[in-house]
Amino acid sequence: MANRLALARSPYLRQHQDNPVDWYPWGEEALALAAELGRPLLVSIGYSACHWCHVMAHESFENPAVAALMNESFVCIKVDREERPDVDAICMEACQQMTGHGGWPLNVFLTPEQQPFFAGTYFPPEQRQGMASWPMVLRAIAEAWAGRPADVRAQAGQLSATLGRSVRVNDDAAAVTPDDLNKAITALHAGFDKRWGGFGAAPKFPPHCVLEFLLTSERVEALEMAAVTLREMASGGIYDQLGGGFARYAVDGTWTIPHFEKMLYDNALLARSYLHAWQRTGEQRFVEVCCETLDFVLRELGDEDGGFATALDADSEGVEGKFYAWSADQLHDALSDEELAAEAIRYFGVREHGNFEGLNVLEARSGAAPEQLEEIRRRLFDARAPRVRPGLDDKRLTCWNALMIAALADAGAVLGRAEYIEAAERCAGLLLAGNELHRTGEIPAFLDDYAYLIDALVVLYEATFEPRWYHEAVRLADAMIERFGDAEQGGFFTTPAGAPVLVARRKDLEDAPIPSGSSAGAFALLRLARLAGAVEYEKWALSVLRAHGPLAVRHPGAFGWLLRALDFWLADVREVAIVGDGPTGTMAAGVRAQYRPHLVLAGSANGENGGVPLLEQRGLLNGQPTAYVCERFACQAPVTDVDALLELLDGPDR
Repeated sequence: MANRLALARSPYLRQHQDNPVDWYPWGEEALALAAELGRPLLVSIGYSACHWCHVMAHESFENPAVAALMNESFVCIKVDREERPDVDAICMEACQQMTGHGGWPLNVFLTPEQQPFFAGTYFPPEQRQGMASWPMVLRAIAEAWAGRPADVRAQAGQLSATLGRSVRVNDDAAAVTPDDLNKAITALHAGFDKRWGGFGAAPKFPPHCVLEFLLTSERVEALEMAAVTLREMASGGIYDQLGGGFARYAVDGTWTIPHFEKMLYDNALLARSYLHAWQRTGEQRFVEVCCETLDFVLRELGDEDGGFATALDADSEGVEGKFYAWSADQLHDALSDEELAAEAIRYFGVREHGNFEGLNVLEARSGAAPEQLEEIRRRLFDARAPRVRPGLDDKRLTCWNALMIAALADAGAVLGRAEYIEAAERCAGLLLAGNELHRTGEIPAFLDDYAYLIDALVVLYEATFEPRWYHEAVRLADAMIERFGDAEQGGFFTTPAGAPVLVARRKDLEDAPIPSGSSAGAFALLRLARLAGAVEYEKWALSVLRAHGPLAVRHPGAFGWLLRALDFWLADVREVAIVGDGPTGTMAAGVRAQYRPHLVLAGSANGENGGVPLLEQRGLLNGQPTAYVCERFACQAPVTDVDALLELLDGPDR
């Protein structure tokens, strides 16, 4: 018999609907029952593409005897971390404080008052490798609660008092200088893997936020770190050499064997990094990977309404990576041509006994590509298509969809790809439908939903010159400040005012693996302030930068997006207004010919300002399309020639 998760919107929760565990979704019903019965809450957190979440579910949650232990002593709650980042963040911080590490699956025990007192990640069904079994944990917690509830509550209260403290604002922090940003780059270089790119040892995650910070810098070593990392990732098995798109991370240090799940956020962020790297270097492979990645998302994660699904699972037919891996015989059969097969085996580095459980994850590191590469890729892609596909998490998250809007709009404008712009506009219209912003379904939006979408709408406005997107960004910025702003200390809370308060109202900061809501909000407000001429937006952004900038400089690997926002604030930002020439005109194309991270762009093809302050009182000069360039509250003389515009942007004094 299905439990209460059968009607959940989240595919992850629905995956557990037939468990013998009496699961509840997070909500008033479960919390009230725990208070009524005086039972602890057992909160189990994961997401649909999480391999070890599936393993623990099969081993323990589908086991009637184990489920009986859970049902007897606890009110059991299943949480999709992507739906409820607030619950996940509190539980994850508790787990990290108690155990020194974290991850998913995340299993946390809370008092009926929602204070955590025991936490861990994966537990096996029997003792092994020094790990307690899940039944042992259940019995020990149940016995402790039955025999010493006051002691457990006291321990929980002490822990809860510390939650959220690590992210409180430090008003005494010194201001960050350009030299501090150079120190951050030097620190990153010290931990850089010069051979394979990335930072640190295995497992390796794509350093999205750090890459964007490095690509803004003019320092040679910064661009080198970004280029090597992007080049090696695109050549490794973490990148789908046939269909495009990146897996979430590599289990090794060479980007060879991925953890095969594909997340929307990875691909949206990396597509922009490859685009920007191409603009910086002219390396053709970078722009190819950008487009292949966006095309993968449109093809495999796009939904009929214009939105984008959250993720593709790592597993198919219960086996991780089965959809993507090949044997040499399978390659021969798929290509049915000895010459093509030999070239494919050479180019993709196919080994006799494979590099992954006897099969091969395809790489592209063996030298020059064969002339027939596109034909080889096409045939293998078509041969792979009938395989049982990984599961799709079709949940639509506003924040991750916003990342995709920004990627599509950015690439569409730079590359002249109208279909990317159209997809971005369609998705933006979908997210903005209705009076209120939601994270997914009926769950109200969190800070990152607002912050990411504000930034995406600014990028979309710059790509289209359509005033609607600017005005929607302003509306959301005002709402974000009102609902999430901390009027006393500055910065932004993760949850809105008036929402049910958990143990603590947090301010998440770390940009790992994706930008925190605080960093994204600061960066979005800084850029919007330049278009809107709004000092208030700048003040709120600076309340984040001044409080946490020094922390970002000391730990650059964890605060790449905040460093990017600091870089923008410290730079000589140029405000460019183009009148009488459209978003695909020669002047806009000239501006986009290079990566210009310290520039905001407004435009009007018909000469009307559309209510955008940067365009106000800007008209045609001698009846010709005209560009205005301003910097540090001073404007240059308007120009009517694209070469003159580029001279203002790239002249010898730059």
